[in-house]
Amino acid sequence: MNSLQFVQRSILGQTWQWRGNRADAGDPDFTPDDLVTQLLLARGVARDDLDRHRTPTLRGFMPDPSIFRDMDVAAERLADAVQSGEKLTVYGDYDVDGATSAALLIRLFRDLGLEAGYYIPDRLLEGYGPSGEALVRLGDAGNKLVVTVDCGAMAFDALSQAKAAGMEVIVVDHHKCAAELPSAFALVNPNRLDEADEAAAHGHLAAVGVAFLLAAAIVRLLRNRGFFADRAEPRLVELLDIVALGTVADVAQLKGLNRAFVAQGLKVMAARRNIGLNALAAAARLNRAPSCSDLGFALGPRINAGGRVGKSDLGVRLLTTTDPEEARLIAQELDRLNEERRAIEAQVQEAAEAAMASQHNRTVALVSGEGWHPGVIGIVAGRIKEKFGKPAIVVAVDADGTGKGSGRSITGVDLGAAIISAREAGLLVAGGGHAMAAGLTVEAGKIDALSDWLDERLAGDVSRASSEKVLSVDAMVNPRGLSPMLIETLEAAGPYGTGWPGPRVVTGPVRVVKCDIVGKDHVRAIVSGDDGASFKAMAFRQGESILGQQLLHGDRGQKYWLAGRAKLDDWGSTPKAELHIDDVALA
Repeated sequence: MNSLQFVQRSILGQTWQWRGNRADAGDPDFTPDDLVTQLLLARGVARDDLDRHRTPTLRGFMPDPSIFRDMDVAAERLADAVQSGEKLTVYGDYDVDGATSAALLIRLFRDLGLEAGYYIPDRLLEGYGPSGEALVRLGDAGNKLVVTVDCGAMAFDALSQAKAAGMEVIVVDHHKCAAELPSAFALVNPNRLDEADEAAAHGHLAAVGVAFLLAAAIVRLLRNRGFFADRAEPRLVELLDIVALGTVADVAQLKGLNRAFVAQGLKVMAARRNIGLNALAAAARLNRAPSCSDLGFALGPRINAGGRVGKSDLGVRLLTTTDPEEARLIAQELDRLNEERRAIEAQVQEAAEAAMASQHNRTVALVSGEGWHPGVIGIVAGRIKEKFGKPAIVVAVDADGTGKGSGRSITGVDLGAAIISAREAGLLVAGGGHAMAAGLTVEAGKIDALSDWLDERLAGDVSRASSEKVLSVDAMVNPRGLSPMLIETLEAAGPYGTGWPGPRVVTGPVRVVKCDIVGKDHVRAIVSGDDGASFKAMAFRQGESILGQQLLHGDRGQKYWLAGRAKLDDWGSTPKAELHIDDVALA
């Protein structure tokens, strides 16, 4: 019998359903597919396309770069620059996607014999995106050609100033575009509104993915020109480690080409050929081959820390250096800055959650405060979104009354499009982003009006996204079945991340044998099943929640179904399976 039919309302008020609403879930006569096939089908893979998705490769998913508007124009111009030895600068954003995008192109140009410069703006002093002043300065220094990465799609004023100064700017971006485009020599972005369907289907790429496609187009063009007749052709596959890092850290959807980037990039990263990434892994105490989650939670935050609370160019310097000692020193500095970032983040989060107390029935959680560090507001917005289950925007207001905001959204609510519309409505000084994340600049006096406007604009979307709380489940096992072998099978359908969710397992019935709080508000439990098997379960940041309180103080004779992610605990001599709990239901 399908036990999920009994979980109509869990401890967290959710209904548990098979992912993809499997028609065979309750049919005792149906012979199911193997578990990996079930996982792929549940994530939207067509049955006749299973083989391609079982082992995602570049050969299987790489499009012809020429399908994107302006790609050939950009490749032609940059190939010319390589062959003539022209001076050029890569202008990147200060986050991981910007750092990896810039590093990828710089390393490509270096392999092609051209030493390109880089410019990463200071988050606090210059803010997001290219500024006209900075571009003109680069032009005055002899850079008549600039490539912006992970920024520029909405930089109308800055690119107009650059064009007036006689400069050519190539924009490589993935953020949402307006119907009108800025004055760029070429603008390569799968999210251009005038893209054909085949190119627009790659709108989920991070900027580093778009930069990789541009690199492929440049190399192909130079090959056709005979450029490699007397020199080695760059091995683009060796750049996939930084493509994987930027893709995962930017929370890009891991579907299609992005899965191939990450799957193959992790293999490249395991070989530890990149001096900078090797030093960063050492600083993060990562002594094994990195996993997808390590990119998002260990390596990415450390590179981000440079742009958030330190020097914005540390990430690019780390990823492009050829000196192991320089890499070690930069990685140590990024590790130190990451600890500093955590302390600042905790302070801002406490203040932001206190500000939430004055909000009632708001569709979008929008909080602001004077003196909040703008380098951590995006992280805090993500925490608030997770805690309150609604889109969240955190705005840091400076002494001049200007607010820098960062927002995070929930599935089904396009926050980036709303922010662009708010800018067009005159509520913002600047703003943009993509569906799940956005940034903005707003006058302090317009924050309340912005909050009202977003509530009205997004009320329907948020209501639809939140109306039915459903927990999607992929597999159901008895407690003894929660094993390293099961985890190995589940991982075969990876890599997992945004847009390609990690498999969720239900197990039980179990009783809580022991339960306590560890770390900061994390619940740790030892549970035992009717089959005699016991295992460790963790519920992160749930100590004060109804779920955590149930596990900590509930009747020890009560039986539960547990739903969560099966993970491998490899700290001891013998690896064991544990469950990271997402929800609990009474059995």
